Amino acid sequence: MKLWNEHSTLDSRIEAFTIGRDPEFDLLLAPWDVLGTLAHVRMLGQVGLLSPEEVERLEPELRALYAPACKGDLRLEAGVEDIHSQVELELVRRLGEVGKKVHSGRSRNDQVLLDLRLFLRAGLERIVQKTEGLARTLLELSERHRDMLMPGYTHTQIAMPSSFGLWFGAFAESLVDDLRLSAAAYAIVNQNPLGSAAGYGSSFPLDRSLTTRLLGFR
Repeated sequence: MKLWNEHSTLDSRIEAFTIGRDPEFDLLLAPWDVLGTLAHVRMLGQVGLLSPEEVERLEPELRALYAPACKGDLRLEAGVEDIHSQVELELVRRLGEVGKKVHSGRSRNDQVLLDLRLFLRAGLERIVQKTEGLARTLLELSERHRDMLMPGYTHTQIAMPSSFGLWFGAFAESLVDDLRLSAAAYAIVNQNPLGSAAGYGSSFPLDRSLTTRLLGFR
């Protein structure tokens, strides 16, 4: 039985095809799930859904989980459905019932969306950094070889005099377009989904502005 599918069975072949690799993908989200849970715990403490003592117990254990999560040493155990359940299970083992309270005011829906957005945001930052570096290199080559002539072709025929500088510069300009697309994608993922729960919000007095600041969202 799955947490998301309690009332029917699924053909094992369909399950293997659609979600068979989910456990290994979940491990990529592990550090972000821990960070998201840490921010959520701090917010629950601020709004009074966790006591200061409970927050003080939870935060060190979450920080202790972060390092193995980053190294890939936090594994999904047999019978544990996803990384969210594994993190909560680890907290329950270490702290007892207080570990279950980290799910207060959260749904799997906004939790997995948070993990994905943090994961994608970090990936986009790496892509932008490498793309900017490549564009700068191409611009330097463009300037260095601006007077080195080469033929310009159209329809496989020599058409115009050109230069290696122009050739390098064309690739640099193309990368600038890619950076604009990356910025647009970043603006979309850099928004806080926590508090949307299963899509309709929560009756708990959640402070979405606080988790937005803690997680660096806009």
